[in-house]
Amino acid sequence: MKEIAARIARVPGVVGVTLGGSRARGTNRPDSDWDLGLYYRGAPDLTALEALAAEVTGGPVEIHPPGAWGPWVNGGAWLVMPDGSHVDWIFRDLNRVRQVWADCRAGRFETGMQAGHPLGFWSPAYAGEVALGRVLIDGTGELTRLQEETRTYPEPLRTALTDTAVWDAGFSAAMAAKSAAAQDVLHAALCLSRAIGALVQALHAHHGVWCLNEKGALAAAAALPHTPPGFATRATALLGELGRTPEELRRSLTLAEQLITEVRETVATDRGTHMTVRGNHGDRGED
Repeated sequence: MKEIAARIARVPGVVGVTLGGSRARGTNRPDSDWDLGLYYRGAPDLTALEALAAEVTGGPVEIHPPGAWGPWVNGGAWLVMPDGSHVDWIFRDLNRVRQVWADCRAGRFETGMQAGHPLGFWSPAYAGEVALGRVLIDGTGELTRLQEETRTYPEPLRTALTDTAVWDAGFSAAMAAKSAAAQDVLHAALCLSRAIGALVQALHAHHGVWCLNEKGALAAAAALPHTPPGFATRATALLGELGRTPEELRRSLTLAEQLITEVRETVATDRGTHMTVRGNHGDRGED
């Protein structure tokens, strides 16, 4: 894979290549995908990338240009190699990653609509991907230097994201309460899912742990120190048995409110020193 990464890095516009996902952290299955982050500046040579993809796979491959997959997961390709293994190329605009990192250090972040991220793409994931990935090719050393920086979770981001996410969870639960009496299951389900997702983000941020996406994040949050007892089990029961009658929906709402209260108390009384070089998972959402 490093040989392919080296060839990718020679394409005009590409600055470096990283390995993400389970293969970067050594927890992969034999059939796990290879997730390659293609960090570019300006405009990558899509024609050259298409030719390279066709050469290594033995057949035509569609290259999705930046922006084709949405504003955050902004393009790439899905390759099937001759041995049947799957390799995902994921474009990352390095200038934008650097801007997000500057925002993180200042305690600023944003969330955006993005296919494949049902609870939205949280911008600090850009920094987390660099921190948790494995740099394969980095001709200028820029990615390696950026990785060293992002290995320390910024204290301003820790405070801002934790507080905002806990508030978001409470607000989402309040909105769900309006749906219970009307038996509006869709709205209630979306609000309560968002509430749990926000609590997961809050717990990660509170402990200075990068959270890259929703996959595996609930279990990872449950394993963090001082997480409310039975957090994952209770959240899973809430979402898995949401209900459809007003009584059932109110029961789920009560469970959500209890979790929100406990997480709020946890982050308020456990303002410890932030951790470094940690994350719930290393994927960009593929494996």
